Amino acid sequence: MDVLACLLLWGLLSQALASETPRDELPDFAEYGEPEELAPGGFRFVAEKQRQQRSVSGEPEEAEDDADPLTLYSYKVQSTITSRVAHTVIEARLVNNGPQPQDATFEVQIPRGAFLSNFSMTVDGVTFTSSVKEKTVARALYSQARAKGKTAGLVRSRALDMEHFNTEVTLGPGAKVQFELQYQEVKWRKLSNYEHRLHLQPGRLAKHMQVDVWIIEPQGIQFLHVPDTFDGHFAGIPVISKGQQKAHVAFRPTVAQQRKCPSCAETAVDGELVVVYDVSREEKAGELQVFNGYFVHFFAPENMDPIPKNILFVIDVSGSMWGIKMKQTVEAMKTILDDLRAEDRFSVVDFNHNIRTWRSDLVPATKMQVADAKKYIEKIQPSGGTNINEALLRAIFILSEASSLGLLEPSSVSLIILVSDGDPTVGELKLSKIQRNVKQNIPDNVSLFSLGIGFDVDYDFLKRLSNENRGIAQRIYGNQETASQLKKFYNQVSTPLLRNVQFNYPQTAVTDVTQNSFHNYFSGSEIVVAGKFDPNKLEQIQSFVTATSANTDLVLETLGQMEDLEDFLSKDKHADPDFTKKLWAYLTINQLLAERSLAPTAAAKRAITRQALQMSLEHHIVTPLTALVMESEAGDERMLADSPPQDPSCCSGALYYGSKVAPGSIPSWASPSPTPMVPMPVKSAPVVEMTPPHVMRVENDPHFIIYLPKSQKNICFNIDSEPGKILSLVSDPESGISVNGQLVGAKRREREKLSTYFGKLGFYFRHEDTRLEVSTEAITLSRGPRTSVLSWSDTAHISFQRVLVTVKRESTVTISLGGDMSFSVLLHRVWKKHPINVDFLGIYIPPTDKFSPKAHGLLGQFMREPAIRIFNERPGKDPAKPEASMEVKGHKLSVTRGWQKDYRTDVVLGTDVPCWFVHNSGKGFIDGQYKDYFVPRLYSFLQRP
Repeated sequence: MDVLACLLLWGLLSQALASETPRDELPDFAEYGEPEELAPGGFRFVAEKQRQQRSVSGEPEEAEDDADPLTLYSYKVQSTITSRVAHTVIEARLVNNGPQPQDATFEVQIPRGAFLSNFSMTVDGVTFTSSVKEKTVARALYSQARAKGKTAGLVRSRALDMEHFNTEVTLGPGAKVQFELQYQEVKWRKLSNYEHRLHLQPGRLAKHMQVDVWIIEPQGIQFLHVPDTFDGHFAGIPVISKGQQKAHVAFRPTVAQQRKCPSCAETAVDGELVVVYDVSREEKAGELQVFNGYFVHFFAPENMDPIPKNILFVIDVSGSMWGIKMKQTVEAMKTILDDLRAEDRFSVVDFNHNIRTWRSDLVPATKMQVADAKKYIEKIQPSGGTNINEALLRAIFILSEASSLGLLEPSSVSLIILVSDGDPTVGELKLSKIQRNVKQNIPDNVSLFSLGIGFDVDYDFLKRLSNENRGIAQRIYGNQETASQLKKFYNQVSTPLLRNVQFNYPQTAVTDVTQNSFHNYFSGSEIVVAGKFDPNKLEQIQSFVTATSANTDLVLETLGQMEDLEDFLSKDKHADPDFTKKLWAYLTINQLLAERSLAPTAAAKRAITRQALQMSLEHHIVTPLTALVMESEAGDERMLADSPPQDPSCCSGALYYGSKVAPGSIPSWASPSPTPMVPMPVKSAPVVEMTPPHVMRVENDPHFIIYLPKSQKNICFNIDSEPGKILSLVSDPESGISVNGQLVGAKRREREKLSTYFGKLGFYFRHEDTRLEVSTEAITLSRGPRTSVLSWSDTAHISFQRVLVTVKRESTVTISLGGDMSFSVLLHRVWKKHPINVDFLGIYIPPTDKFSPKAHGLLGQFMREPAIRIFNERPGKDPAKPEASMEVKGHKLSVTRGWQKDYRTDVVLGTDVPCWFVHNSGKGFIDGQYKDYFVPRLYSFLQRP
């Protein structure tokens, strides 16, 4: 992760917020007195993992009532919502009262779609503040700091999908840290209300906890309530004060109230504080709020007859939908079908590698037809591949044919709802071609909605598909709540009230209006349009809204006055006078980013990018085009919050404070320069940019890269074998160390070759009686009868005598033996539905003299460097790949100059490593032939003749 992200994550995680108290009046750590005993689990601290590790390693455990040296003094959250624009501040203060450095893992969540606007932190009196820069400028500033040996960390945000952040922090003895994070979001009306959610996960008891939500709505607040908080534990503690246009929710539990039980040391604050409300609406034409050169038009008419709908459900029933996904989808569909109105028409298309229809045309939603459709859905048995292209084209054909035959009501609304959990694996596989096919065939009056089930679905593709065709996409997480998520989404589009809604602002002084044309308006939602105007030329703004309802064509008119809102805002200290400007900027930037992803030409994309970048900088928000640069007061220490080049399922990183690095930290050679997953220390020895240290490595399918220190050359060879075979990489019976790798095959052959990769690695340390199995699913450590299993989603370290194992979440496992030698394993993830590729592992081993002279194996034999001579370099068949002769071990070989990949600094694209390639599976360079290195079991030593 990048530094800012780290900070981000950290602050996010802590979720501490500023309260009503002015910043200069916030209490200092000392105000709360001496720390009382706190739970050892807080913030999911690594300290807790260390206790578990002591248990595994046989070390004595500390008494349960030992005070945790890490104390959370302050945890504050303040949200202020002005006319649906929410500004949230999270603040956390922590101190290490112990004599040793303490590691902590922090996690936090903020709503998807929120824009990060500011981050700051203070570590032992050194303050870092932030500014938003264009991404390349920010990265250049960060690089300059690194090159000068200054602090340079990276914190990564996930752009518009900032949902989950995770980072590690190491605090030296007595170190204090304060984080403050600010973000903004727009509250969208769904199912007739707004929801404001705050993820409160302090992880431990807080000496001072204060959460405040202020809601200021000039339209008036119709209702407000706070659902049961944290399984009813805090019943009656949230205090709600509500007036006509303003409300306040305060959640300030004492330390005693935070405890899970009167004698518990664990906190019950672990979940969401939710505030639900709606505003008063008197005018069908909506509410025009005008202030400070900007206007916002909120439009949510009610009490209208629903428009009949024609709806096609397109359901993925491929093999990947087997189990809970299909069960929950069927359950949701049965409920949805029951909610169809008699005037609606519908059908069901289900698809795997084949396309089937319940009815080949649209039929009225009578009780008999609905009952028959439910029986059909109940009998579905998932199997086979995924042919999204043909399924959508079939649905489009059914709607088009019904329309051409005059079977649809002229005033009706036509919808397609696609439910799928994966990428296409059958038929048309190219996503851009599927988009084109749908776009070219779908009628202008049909909206396509996409629901992506699970974590491995290509959600970006579904989003583009829907955005291009007058619909929206939503991710549905595949779990026990799938049915309710599907039902909730359907309810949002189940009752269309208006078609072809158009907003017009005829005055010439009105400019820069956001999207003002909408295909449909659904009951319970809200349309928001914003724009700019010249206050010197206008005292009021006039709007005309035209639309088609179930019964007639509508023309609605409304006026917005400046003075009314200005008077209201001036009387309330919590009201945000910039809400109109922020909402306009939010809508405009999101529209530009959506247009950018759909730009037809490179020139159009560049123009949109320039406009979105300029707005991001002007409004000081982090978008995919900008980054947040954190600088110390002296300007010589920098960190960076950046948007990731890929979309990992989560982010993680490490932030170190203090000169002593915590045990189990990854050695410099394993990750030789700062990457998104390994930020640099905040206070440590100078950091200098350097070439990645040389190691022996095995990557991809599998490519062996042997670095020879004396010759300063890389020699490469491939091993082409069969899935299931186990290869000896290092075998040293005298030192009692063996490292073996088991091959796994690709899903299918590519041309004539079936690629193989290392899917499992086994490390055996006989003298320590320790075995470690690293697979793409888990990391398993065994010492005698004791076993410990870690997931790749963990960040932790475990010690068995001299063996130290460090897991970096979804990235790296590093195994060290008494400080004498170390190994690093990199995880490579691919799309679960990829037609060919599979997850695999890479292994990196630095050259060392710590092995005995008897060390062997495909890598181990080169711990004693053979003499080589490369000569007679000449042009090869490929001009980019010259050939040469190489003398080694009494053989004369023909070698080819080429490139392989080192993924330590870039896990996605890798870094090119030049090497001389030995053909025929390394024959002549390795002792014997590659089949001599097969071993029977994962922990076997190589038996040499």
